[in-house]
Amino acid sequence: MGERSRLRWLCRRGMKELDDLLVGFLERDYDAAPAATQAAFARLLEFQDPDLYALVTGRDTAADPEIGDVVARIRRTAGH
Repeated sequence: MGERSRLRWLCRRGMKELDDLLVGFLERDYDAAPAATQAAFARLLEFQDPDLYALVTGRDTAADPEIGDVVARIRRTAGH
């Protein structure tokens, strides 16, 4: 399985809204993002669904600035 396929698989979560946000970023922004952002996105996908959802909806903030940057990019992509 290639890296992109692995990431797409990891974007499959328990919530459709979360799936849509993550896959949207992967499809629209991931390839053009810097390597550090791509690595942070992969780390973000390791979060548990409730924590991840809290971050992308703005209910929580990331302690890691690179994760925070990815979350901001995801939110911009989604139009939040």
